[in-house]
Amino acid sequence: MSNYLLLLFIFVNFLSGIHPSFAHKVKTTADVGATLHIEPNDTPRAGEATRAWFALTRKGGKVIPLAQCNCQLLIYAEPHASGEPPLLEPSLKSVSAERYKGIPGAEITFPRPGSYQLLLLGKPTAGSKFKPFQLKYRVTVAVGVAQTQPDSQVVKNVNQNITEKPEQGIPIWAIAALGFFSMGVLLFVLQRVNKD
Repeated sequence: MSNYLLLLFIFVNFLSGIHPSFAHKVKTTADVGATLHIEPNDTPRAGEATRAWFALTRKGGKVIPLAQCNCQLLIYAEPHASGEPPLLEPSLKSVSAERYKGIPGAEITFPRPGSYQLLLLGKPTAGSKFKPFQLKYRVTVAVGVAQTQPDSQVVKNVNQNITEKPEQGIPIWAIAALGFFSMGVLLFVLQRVNKD
C-alpha cells in the first residue's frame, strides 16, 4: 500500500507543478561550490535587514574562508540588462554560521518585493588555490515593512525608466480545484487498494 501512496504523491506533485523547495541554494563551478542561506528561512522581506551568508567550499568539501577569497557581492533587480550597474553592493564580512567559520556574509536590505539576482564573484588571495568564480543566485523577496536604508548600503536607482508589468499568478479557484481533484484521486486509489 505504501508504494501506491508514494506513486500517487509523486504523480499529484508532478501534475500540480508544486515542487518542494530546499532551504539552501547551492551553485558550483569547476572547483568551487557555494551554498547561499538568507535568514530567516531563506525568505527575505523588503525593507527589512536580512543576513545572507555563503558557505564556500573547494572541490572535495574543504571550506574557503573569506580570508582566502577576494569576494564581492553584487545584487541586481530582475530583469536587468547586461552591463547595467548593480542595484546594491553590500560589503562582505567574515561570519560563522551553522558549522562554518569565517565564511563570507553580508547584511542586505532589499528595497522592494520582487525578484533579484545575487552575483558572488571570487578570486583566490595569495596562497589560496582555486580558480576565480562567478556564482548567480535568484532570490525572491516578499513584502515587508518599509524602513530606511542603513548607511553602509547604497541603493542605486537603475530602474527609474522601467515600467513593471503586473505578474499573473494562478487563480485561487484553480488551486482549490487541483486540491479537490488530488483528494479525489487519493480516495479512489485508497478504495482500490483496500478492496484488494
